[in-house]
Amino acid sequence: MLENHDTICALATANGVGAISVIRLSGAKSFEITESLFSKSLKDKQSHTVHFGTISSSEGLIDEVLVTLFKEGKSYTGEESVEISCHGSTFIQEKIIAALIASGARMANPGEFTQRAFLNGNLDLSQAEAVADLIASQSRSAHDIALKQLRGKFSNELKDLREQLIHFASLVELELDFAEEDVEFADRSELKILVSNVLAYVRRMAQSFELGNAIKNGVPVAIVGAPNTGKSTLLNQLLGEDRAIVSSIEGTTRDVIEETLNINGIIFRLIDTAGIREGAEEIEALGIERSKEKIEQAKIVLCLTDASNSENFTETTAWVKSLKTLHPDKHILLVQNKADLKTANLNEASNVFDLQMSALTGNGVAELKAKLVALVLGDYNVQDETIVSNARHHAALLQTAAALERAQEGLYGHTTADFIAMDIREAMRQL
Repeated sequence: MLENHDTICALATANGVGAISVIRLSGAKSFEITESLFSKSLKDKQSHTVHFGTISSSEGLIDEVLVTLFKEGKSYTGEESVEISCHGSTFIQEKIIAALIASGARMANPGEFTQRAFLNGNLDLSQAEAVADLIASQSRSAHDIALKQLRGKFSNELKDLREQLIHFASLVELELDFAEEDVEFADRSELKILVSNVLAYVRRMAQSFELGNAIKNGVPVAIVGAPNTGKSTLLNQLLGEDRAIVSSIEGTTRDVIEETLNINGIIFRLIDTAGIREGAEEIEALGIERSKEKIEQAKIVLCLTDASNSENFTETTAWVKSLKTLHPDKHILLVQNKADLKTANLNEASNVFDLQMSALTGNGVAELKAKLVALVLGDYNVQDETIVSNARHHAALLQTAAALERAQEGLYGHTTADFIAMDIREAMRQL
């Protein structure tokens, strides 16, 4: 693969019709192949220059284009590269790509431009993975995490951690060469502090994966409760549009409705569920079963109770207690809706609720949004901290932490230097 000298080409912009499309080439013959189809000579042209002309094939003129040149060592892939900006007709795209292939290029494999950037040392592996995350980002937070990773913040932090460990690992391993003299080159008290600090940092990064994964894929939020507690009204209020049918008739919502909402740069996948009750007829019962499935999948569950109905409050609070027992890993909020219609009995129990609001008037909706964001972020600062969103990175960090824990146990348990060195080396390898 490292010796693959093919010149590759592919459409760099999205498939379909647009005002402009960009076709990219990369490889040693990029200039030569482009020049064979272009109306002007590209010999001796500078890198990062743009040239206007026409592209033609053996069948005749194809289009007027702009050709941008990137010399070897000065492109995304590190190879000689060309970008051809043409009109966005799918016919034109296909004709230009066909002409490039006929002139000696081949179609790029999926991700091959980024693969070449990695193999040529322009990107490290975590940066290469960040390219896909940046392209797929749908919120400010997802964009920030991917951009920091692409610009090397994550890589630089790992490099710093490794260098700290390398220093002490080399001293510990040096002791093995002087085992008979019983000499200690590495200060054990300093090594204990170092391992403890690195371990705390690695654990913090590993724990951030829950947040990173939620930001990357969206946070599922199930809105549940008995019929007529205002679930659909709340969904409409959060979205700012009439997405769900609202009626005083019980069982109006018979299937789950899912919509996305961006709050402060975090995507929430809101799920309005069928009201859960006993004795529902067949179609409504199917909707209730789907509601229960969505509760299983949700990260946050909003349990609504009707402030004008004390019987509903008693049933909902008992149900919330059982949910919290069954799902200790979920954030389950007891929300008193229709607070403007609150009964005297519920006034006395107001301290039980996580939140009080009126989905109809909008009172309390801003507080609910702030609560959702706070539950997702916890004590992390997305702007300043490194947040892990890649499952492979998370697995490697867990292995790093396990190796450091063994080294830490060895240091306090007076384990011999060879075993401590082995665990530190394993931590470095995982990093």
